[in-house]
Amino acid sequence: NGDWAFSRERDWGTPLNIWHCGSCDAQNLAERKPLERECVGSVEELKAKPGISGIEGLSDLHRPYIDEVTYDCPQCGAEMRRVPEVIDCWFDSGAMPFAQWHYPFENQALFEERFPADYICEAVDQTRGWFYSLHALSILLKEQPCFSNVICLGHILDATGEKMSKSKGNVVTPEEVLDASGADALRWYLYTSSPPGNVRRFSGELVEEVVRKFLLTLWNTYSFFVTYANIDKFDPRTSVSQEGLPELDRWILSELNQLVDRVTRSLDQYDPTGAGRMIEDFVQDLSNWYVRRSRRRFWKSENDADKQAAYTTLYQCLVTLAKLLAPFTPFIAEELYQNLVRSVDKSAAESVHLTDYPQADLSQVDEELSADTRLAMTVSSLGRSARAKANLKVRQPLAKVLVKVRSKREQAGLNRMASQVLEELNVKRVDVTIGVPATAVTAEGLPPTIEVELDTNIDQKLADEGLARELVHRLQTMRKQAGFDIADYIETYYQGGDSIQRVMREFASYIRQETLSQTLTQGSPPDGAFAKSHTIDGDEVVLAVKRVSG
Repeated sequence: NGDWAFSRERDWGTPLNIWHCGSCDAQNLAERKPLERECVGSVEELKAKPGISGIEGLSDLHRPYIDEVTYDCPQCGAEMRRVPEVIDCWFDSGAMPFAQWHYPFENQALFEERFPADYICEAVDQTRGWFYSLHALSILLKEQPCFSNVICLGHILDATGEKMSKSKGNVVTPEEVLDASGADALRWYLYTSSPPGNVRRFSGELVEEVVRKFLLTLWNTYSFFVTYANIDKFDPRTSVSQEGLPELDRWILSELNQLVDRVTRSLDQYDPTGAGRMIEDFVQDLSNWYVRRSRRRFWKSENDADKQAAYTTLYQCLVTLAKLLAPFTPFIAEELYQNLVRSVDKSAAESVHLTDYPQADLSQVDEELSADTRLAMTVSSLGRSARAKANLKVRQPLAKVLVKVRSKREQAGLNRMASQVLEELNVKRVDVTIGVPATAVTAEGLPPTIEVELDTNIDQKLADEGLARELVHRLQTMRKQAGFDIADYIETYYQGGDSIQRVMREFASYIRQETLSQTLTQGSPPDGAFAKSHTIDGDEVVLAVKRVSG
């Protein structure tokens, strides 16, 4: 970098603390000698100058007051006056680590304790602005940088990657985004859309996508918990033994503690983007695997140990998420904390922002269980894709699925998770073999893919079970359309052909349990029932639901 000419010909600013003698200047110029200047280092030093005038009672050292302070020239006795320039404002910014403590005139011990700063954050243009001036003064005065870590932000562009400009009409004001999506959504997008140093595209639509993909997923998971916890009057202060927890609970708690560990390490390394994306992934797994696979545990009428374990596990996940999210999305985190924690424990910290950040319990981490569950999730995803390609709804049971894995370890892991795959893919049997054909291998020496093949032959028994599931789906939808509460018991009425009547008889227990139907009655519905006609596999069926009074 070139020399920094930090004087400025302006009226306002930190006065350049240099005095000169006009008489000596004239003589030196005539004799072609260098001009002499005196740099005054403090008010006390200035007061000690010979013939000092204008300093008594002076409380404001800015212009024009400081310009009236004069003293006698030590060379010729003539009047010394301050030069008219002020200091570049970037010098003031660069002096911030020292000036904030009035160092070195005061607070020497406090300064040494706080210097250098842990962290600084600004946009990339400050590499030649504030970052530079901080470095220049700190190296000059202390021979070391004044901050240990820096996050240097890239610039924000419009949705097409163009620089925002009023003349182009592509400026997105913060107010319109805040009004439409909220502060937490804006913060989360800026944290997670790209690493800090990269430029990032920005629009209201991109922020709204954050709401749909992350914040609503989190909120729906929280809402699901609150709904059923209120129905069952769950008390989070009730202890549940960690011994003998269901495998699904142990898996999500393992994932939770790994998340806490990784997020903490990412934030310690000043990587909020990586930390945020890990939280995002966890919320997706919590909602789309743990909660979805645990729904029946919350729905069932028995308030047994399994249901208590599910409540306690999900509660722990949500409270921990609230604390993890507090630096990222302070408002949603506070809302979760106040309802989940403060509503049941008035002695708890008044705010989530006054709690300790979570600490990982690595004793709960089960890496083998995590790997096996991840494999089951992969197989389930592949199986659902195969169903979609074959135009087979997940509600239609199938006889079996053949999975070809890459190693004995994967075979053992998938056999361990077989019950979950059976339910996810709605199949009766999982056959796991080793031997995926591959033309390439991974770094671990394994073929790069897993193969999933569905048996798509559907006999009458499977078809009837699929119809039963379809009827349950239609009845559940009608419950919502009728405005019934999720805990309301109903009476169900049906009219249809032989297949409908057969399925209603053979799967009566299943249909009643899934729909909270006290009765399944063939025939016309009574007055006041909510009725709809349906076409299922080409057959006409009339279904009706009526809430049971009392």
